[in-house]
Amino acid sequence: MGRSNEQDLLSTEIVNRGIEPSGPNAGSPTFSVRVRRRLPDFLQSVNLKYVKLGYHYLINHAVYLATIPVLVLVFSAEVGSLSREEIWKKLWDYDLATVIGFFGVFILTVAAYFMSRPRSVYLIDFACYKPSDELKVTNEEFIDLARKSGKFDEETLGFKNRILQASGIGDETYVPRSISSTENITTMKEGREEASMVIFGALDELFEKTRVKPKDVGVLVVNCSIFNPTPSLSAMVINHYKMRGNILSYNLGGMGCSAGIIAVDLARDMLQSNPNSYAVVVSTEMVGYNWYVGRDKSMVIPNCFFRMGCSAVMLSNRRRDFRHAKYRLEHIVRTHKAADDRSFRSVYQEEDEQGFKGLKISRDLMEVGGEALKTNITTLGPLVLPFSEQLLFFVALLRRTFSPAAKTTISSATAKTNGAKPSSSDLSKPYIPDYKLAFEHFCFHAASKTVLEELQKNLGLSEENMEASRMTLQRFGNTSSSGIWYELAYLEAKESVRRGDRVWQIAFGSGFKCNSVVWKAMRKVKKPAMNNPWVDCINRYPVPL
Repeated sequence: MGRSNEQDLLSTEIVNRGIEPSGPNAGSPTFSVRVRRRLPDFLQSVNLKYVKLGYHYLINHAVYLATIPVLVLVFSAEVGSLSREEIWKKLWDYDLATVIGFFGVFILTVAAYFMSRPRSVYLIDFACYKPSDELKVTNEEFIDLARKSGKFDEETLGFKNRILQASGIGDETYVPRSISSTENITTMKEGREEASMVIFGALDELFEKTRVKPKDVGVLVVNCSIFNPTPSLSAMVINHYKMRGNILSYNLGGMGCSAGIIAVDLARDMLQSNPNSYAVVVSTEMVGYNWYVGRDKSMVIPNCFFRMGCSAVMLSNRRRDFRHAKYRLEHIVRTHKAADDRSFRSVYQEEDEQGFKGLKISRDLMEVGGEALKTNITTLGPLVLPFSEQLLFFVALLRRTFSPAAKTTISSATAKTNGAKPSSSDLSKPYIPDYKLAFEHFCFHAASKTVLEELQKNLGLSEENMEASRMTLQRFGNTSSSGIWYELAYLEAKESVRRGDRVWQIAFGSGFKCNSVVWKAMRKVKKPAMNNPWVDCINRYPVPL
């Protein structure tokens, strides 16, 4: 591959290539960026802050604020003209059978409502596997291990090094030492050894933290995209812990980095059908088994980002677990774009020209990822955003659709305030809802530094909002579907999670998929557990990238 192609691949991974919202490529999927005036003093004004809070409160509680006074007036007009004797007389006019019948229907209606509601699903606790220090490598050591294997030429190693320098990955990530072997490491034996290490390590910690016996688990879901042996990984877990024979077990493969949320969704569905049960969700990926040893640069990129990791989550639908659960599951929204050919092939496992198997990363990845994200958050918005933000979005949409003159005036004024000439792209930028009003914490899949930067820019998030994702990428690298749990562990280690806080986890995966899950904290996490993967280093975070 020539030097120009190498630069194209680098730009695909570490540079925002962008998509024109108008012109020849009009209609192409793209992120939308909020347009803001450069008025820092006014935007930081305390008065504006309280005006905005008051506005949101007024809109969100408009029904109550309008209905309650009317009911009070009607009741006062009806009862105020009656004496005490007349009030008692009206009450006694109803015969006993009517009163009993009324209350009977009322009680039956309330009971039917609560019995027909989906059971609440609680997250009792979760665990993130932390490999031993023997597997910890710096970026320089990572390149040296690849060089020792003798499978890469210097040009490919140089490309890996440049990717790493711009990746946002730090010098304390974990990889299997087998990547330095001169032998073939993509074997079933190597895969099973790595799987046993990370999966059993995470599950041992989970059972210790929750004090739930393996035989008490009724549902088991294991997801691993690349490594899918026979018997399955879920069968391996059942065999190791001698779990009960009627356990509902599932093994998800080939679903990429977003499979962890899909596994939670499957576990939730199983819990709805099986009352008073525990469900365990295990999310992982095998680094050694997926190690690519060829020279195709689009297939070398995954080698640079993926690192060892595994998460295990304990879910329950038992009502008595309400008191000691950490979180309650609120929403899951799944988006799948595989019907589009570009999305389907954006992350594609195949052999290169030399016959070496690996994951090929398409140049369209950022574009199809943006389209999947847009669809997902558009679906999630009405479920989580306050009504005031939904109203603003709807009004902005109507204004852009039916008032081109006003749209042009607003865009021109914005561009003028920023000291720039208005462009045609300004006319097509929609209003982006403020998701900070819906969530206190954000756990975005730490795929790469570029992905996180794009998410922050296009959702209008702060550095603090992105801290957990960036620090997880720096400390542990891209651990695939388990990464969002290392991010939540970071928030708990920082003691940032308080009762009532809402946590948004979002992940991307091959297919192409974008999935979201929303949790609500049931209690404050006062002190991180001793086996939290961040406990020995949290005091020095955040660190600059």
